Amino acid sequence: MMFSLVSRMSVLACALGIVLISSDVSGQKSTSEAKRKIAALVKIAALVSAVDGAEAAVAFSDPQTGAELLINADTDFHAASTMKVPVMMEIFRQARKSKLSLDEKITVRNEFQSIVDKSAYKLTPEDDSEQSLYGRVGETVPLGELMRLMITESSNLATNILIERVTPARVMELMRDLGAKDIRVRRGVEDEKAYEKGLNNTTTARDLMIVLSPIAGRRAVSAEASDEMIRILSAQKFKEGIPAGLPATARVAHKTGSITKIRHDAGIVFLPHRKKPYVLVVLTRGITDAKRADQLIADISRTIYDNLEK
Repeated sequence: MMFSLVSRMSVLACALGIVLISSDVSGQKSTSEAKRKIAALVKIAALVSAVDGAEAAVAFSDPQTGAELLINADTDFHAASTMKVPVMMEIFRQARKSKLSLDEKITVRNEFQSIVDKSAYKLTPEDDSEQSLYGRVGETVPLGELMRLMITESSNLATNILIERVTPARVMELMRDLGAKDIRVRRGVEDEKAYEKGLNNTTTARDLMIVLSPIAGRRAVSAEASDEMIRILSAQKFKEGIPAGLPATARVAHKTGSITKIRHDAGIVFLPHRKKPYVLVVLTRGITDAKRADQLIADISRTIYDNLEK
């Protein structure tokens, strides 16, 4: 019976054009768990195939049951604003080592250097989801407030200020220490010269899952730092993705990301009837309609929820 389940999953993955990483279910706790994984795979494949031009990657990990589902999990995607989570984690790591303080005052400025040739560039409020910070250029703002704006409002201006403060090299060092091998945090936002040369921030669904898992388990930097990161991520303003597919009782600590034809959501899902949260990452590209992309993420989120071992 188990062999037939493994075979069926592999055949379905090939037929639907999906690279299913965790296709070996021989070590699953039960046949019912394997069936749940197959049901989720089939439903997710159908959801993606129903959207013109859509590509998607999914990484799901449930520490409560040990269940995991990885679909196209090692495919590189433009990271968009999901790269702001690694920046936040590095801020907390440096604060832990007393290399910075969340209370330190940082001058707000809007001039940055391209990683290509050090030439100056600026951000425009119209292309940023948070605009109030532009009116505070020249003022000093607590680092912790900039970090909050970077995550909850996805402020690009705050991000560029902070990534220069902690440096991409340090962020990458942390990512490698965590075991995230493929994620790349190279630069700030809107560095057009770097974009034209393909020097982008990139990620895989697997690596974002690896990054979020220690936060979910209260092992990232410290238990206290993890709790604070969860609190900040839970205050996320944009809720059209993973949260939209869940019951109102769910709490989601997450970070979205979006640029043209790219919509992502990566989060930690807390449910009142379960002892441990699970981690879900959904990356999408190729979808022209942003609302349709958000709906796909929400539908995948609902599919994972429906197939949980309650």
